[in-house]
Amino acid sequence: MEKIFQKLKSQKLKVTPQRIAIYKFLCDTNTHPTAEIIYTSLKELNPSISIATVYKTLTTLKKACLIQELNLNDSSIRYDANTNFHSHLICTCCKSVCDYPLPHTIDINNDIRNKMGFSVEYTQLYFYGKCENCKNI
Repeated sequence: MEKIFQKLKSQKLKVTPQRIAIYKFLCDTNTHPTAEIIYTSLKELNPSISIATVYKTLTTLKKACLIQELNLNDSSIRYDANTNFHSHLICTCCKSVCDYPLPHTIDINNDIRNKMGFSVEYTQLYFYGKCENCKNI
């Protein structure tokens, strides 16, 4: 909990119980939840939380670069507290999302900067296919 508190403070964010709960929830999961899933998961233990608070907090955490937003072309936006460079594997059948770490030798942003003079602000790499559970469907 102290680590979450410090991360919020380091970004000069006001530390509120709602922000702590939402950020902790994202740090403790690898399921890449939607705002609605976050709200549903937290509302029982945090009755003062609203869906509007969840959306506002997610926007604030994203602007502070503490989380990333995943737009997966399925009309839902998912959230990930892992902001290190990695890719996502998205199942086109069940819509599950999982992280896939890339080799440390890949530094695509520097390669693009050096070859194209393009300054990359952020990178998201998605692989679409079928997960282990759905590949035989």
